[in-house]
Amino acid sequence: MNCKVMYEDEDIIVILKPAGFPTQTARIGESDCVSELKNYLAGAKEPYVGVTHRLDQPVEGILVFAKNKKAAASLSAQSASKEMDKRYLALTEGVTEPAAGKIENYLKRDGRTNMSRITRPDEPGAKRAVLEYKTLKVSRDGSEALLEIRLETGRHHQIRVQMAGAGHPLLGDRKYGKEPGYTRGPLALCAYKLGFHHPRDGKWRQYETEPSWLAAYWPGSVKDIGKE
Repeated sequence: MNCKVMYEDEDIIVILKPAGFPTQTARIGESDCVSELKNYLAGAKEPYVGVTHRLDQPVEGILVFAKNKKAAASLSAQSASKEMDKRYLALTEGVTEPAAGKIENYLKRDGRTNMSRITRPDEPGAKRAVLEYKTLKVSRDGSEALLEIRLETGRHHQIRVQMAGAGHPLLGDRKYGKEPGYTRGPLALCAYKLGFHHPRDGKWRQYETEPSWLAAYWPGSVKDIGKE
């Protein structure tokens, strides 16, 4: 199985989705997280796998799925209301100033190219996009920075578009990088921390992972996240 199970009980299943693997796809015959989980949970009857939030295909990270409709309703409501805490790690070109802050733009999606762009607030189809960031670590030569990002809104390719618009595209970003199509490695974006209230008992649960790409870009730096 491509997806790694991090936690499972009668209501939820938490997984680590690898980069390049879809959360859910409409393409016939193509595997995704949902189909893998249905095979994993298969028993006497068709298993229920409720999608409560998603990650773009190139992005690795943590996802929680519901195993029944009641859990799905609870988790979906938490995701929609931003009660679910989703944190991302991103490795950017250059160092963002100030070291912590908020970025706000209006984005418009182009379905034909599957890309979004920063636009004027009054352009038809424009949607407000807001993220908060905090610099955790800077490379020794000052050419790259590791950021923790929290989204206030959930727009198409939001982190990638907004960071590129701020002059600090993500490493490995073929679509929005300074040289489109070029990359020396994978997309440096990971949904590394996920927190939510358990649908059954209401207790806060939190799961965390380390990006697989960080060691490739910054050899030996994985254990230093957040310590400098």
